[in-house]
Amino acid sequence: MLITAGFKMAYSMAGGIHAWQGLKATGAPEAGMSFFPENADPGELIALAWVLEDGSQKLYSSIANTFTDKEATRFFADLAAAEEHHKAMLLGLYRDVTGKEPQPGFPQGIIVHDEGIMEGGIKVREALAWVRGKDLSQTLEFSMALETDAYDLYIKMSRRVSDNKAKQIFDLLIKEEIEHLARMATLLDKNL
Repeated sequence: MLITAGFKMAYSMAGGIHAWQGLKATGAPEAGMSFFPENADPGELIALAWVLEDGSQKLYSSIANTFTDKEATRFFADLAAAEEHHKAMLLGLYRDVTGKEPQPGFPQGIIVHDEGIMEGGIKVREALAWVRGKDLSQTLEFSMALETDAYDLYIKMSRRVSDNKAKQIFDLLIKEEIEHLARMATLLDKNL
C-alpha cells in the first residue's frame, strides 16, 4: 500500500508486528473511553453510571484482599464501600427521575452492557488480571487513572441531564471522586 501510495522506502518485516523482538510497551489496560451514546436519556445515563460503579466496587473489593499493608487494605475496602453507596444513590435517583421501580437484574432491559465493565470502560477481569502481582504504588496509579476517568464521565453526565436532582447526584459523585483521588495521592506519596 505504501509503495502504491508513492513512498520509496517502504519495507515489510516477515511476520509483521508479531515478529518484533525488540522493546514492547506495557502498562495498565487502556482507559478513558467515553461510554454513553449522544442520545442517551437520563435513565440510561443513571443505569450506565450504576454499571460502572458496580464494576469498580468489584475491583476494589478484590484489591482490598491482596495487600498485607493494613492502611492499603482499609483504603481499598473503603473505596469498595463508597462505590456500593454510589450504586444505592443511583438507584434512588433512577426512581426519582424515571418514576419507575428498578426491576430485579437492574440495569438489564434499560441499557445493553457487557458484564463487568467499570469506570474508564475497562473490563473488570482485565483490570484484575493487570493488578495481579503489582505493588501498591502501581495499583494506586492505575486506580487514580480509573477515578480520573470517573470524574470526567460524571462531569459529562452532569452537563447532559436537565433534572436538578440528577445534576445534584452527579455533582456529588464528582466531589467524591475528587476525594478518592486526594486519598489515593496521599497513600501513593507515602509509598514512593
